Amino acid sequence: MHPQLRFLQPFFRSSKIARPALFVICSTLAAAAPHVVSAQDDAKTTEKAAEKTADKVVDKAAIRAAEKAAEKAKDLEFIFTQPPTDDLSFTLQGEFIGEVTVPAPVSANSKENAEGDSKDASKDAVPVAPAAESKVLGLQLRVVGGENFEGLSYYGGLPGEKAHRPKPMKLIGRRSGDFLVLSGGPWAIFVDKDGCNLVDKTGKTLGRLTRVERQSPTLGAKPPEHSIVLFDGSGTEQFQKATMTEDGLLQEGADLKPMIQDFDLHLEFMLPYMPKKEGQARGNSGIYIMSRYECQILDSFAQEAVNNSCGAIYLFKPADVNMCLPPLVWQTYDIRFTAPRWAADKTKIRNARISSWLNGVKVQDDVDVPSSTGHGKPEEPSLLPTLLQDHDCPVRFRNAWIVDRGLLTSDSFPVKATREPKVENSTPKAEKAESKLTAKADDSTPKPSTER
Repeated sequence: MHPQLRFLQPFFRSSKIARPALFVICSTLAAAAPHVVSAQDDAKTTEKAAEKTADKVVDKAAIRAAEKAAEKAKDLEFIFTQPPTDDLSFTLQGEFIGEVTVPAPVSANSKENAEGDSKDASKDAVPVAPAAESKVLGLQLRVVGGENFEGLSYYGGLPGEKAHRPKPMKLIGRRSGDFLVLSGGPWAIFVDKDGCNLVDKTGKTLGRLTRVERQSPTLGAKPPEHSIVLFDGSGTEQFQKATMTEDGLLQEGADLKPMIQDFDLHLEFMLPYMPKKEGQARGNSGIYIMSRYECQILDSFAQEAVNNSCGAIYLFKPADVNMCLPPLVWQTYDIRFTAPRWAADKTKIRNARISSWLNGVKVQDDVDVPSSTGHGKPEEPSLLPTLLQDHDCPVRFRNAWIVDRGLLTSDSFPVKATREPKVENSTPKAEKAESKLTAKADDSTPKPSTER
């Protein structure tokens, strides 16, 4: 009997089956036994292979998780929510303003005039060069890597100032020790922690810009009488989901509890310093009004305004001017929102409207918003919570309050009807008085004499 079938011997001995039948059964089982053994061996081999594969998969997953953790830890080394103490580049970024001497441009007309004058003048006359002029120049600088910088300079001053001219000159530079050299304009700019010196190609100093630290005029604004205080550092009761930092600030990823249709919202935010990141990975958050319309928050300091930069209605309309300040300073967002209106059959009667002020400057002026923006939820006639977006960037918030404009009362309600004055049948008193005076005057007027 096949070794694998010996366990059947007791059964066969006690069985009443005829021996010929038992012989056939045993022969069949003996023929099948090698295949059974082979199948068992194959199963064991497959099981061992699966175990090895699983071990490899687990090992790969563990390795990938460890790599991600290492990458995140490395990223955290270059993400700051407090000013770094050993980063020379951080001390050089910021805003600067001052007066510079700019040579007057030579136009074609001025060249022709100069040639015409030279024909009439004597041969010994010296051509008069165009007069240089003094102009105000604003400069914004940001770090784009350990020692690399980008900058925008504007005639007339910094964004938001009255004489600011929006077309910038783009600059690039690299730090060397505790100073920075910028190029890209009609001059070289040497930047130190206190200011900038502008030098022309001959080495002549054209002016110096002084570092400035601007502050929003609405920073620290107190909540009005009828407002709801959303966050003042004492707790997160006005949020369905929120986390506070150890120093009493509100973290990104908070869902407001009040669901209000028309409101005025004030909040203050601080962007992290993330010099190794670019674009949407740098200080990204946002105010998702009704979970549908996003007013963008992003470290877009010293960048041109586009439809996904700070102050934009995300992917719908850029800010009218980029009023984003440098990271690690407190900034303000003030938003006036009017919700869309709907009919009973769920057709929309009127679009949502948004006005917003970034650091006290209006960047969206009563904008008609026809649909949800970015990754917002679809529009429908229902209220949804407003969110402070979590985009894996440590943006911080404080001093947040909201005014429900639907709760504001008016002293002029109910409105009294305007009625036409009643017309009397008798002569008005004023007309009676006037007729009496006329009659009296007639009596006192000397009559012409009829005597001859």
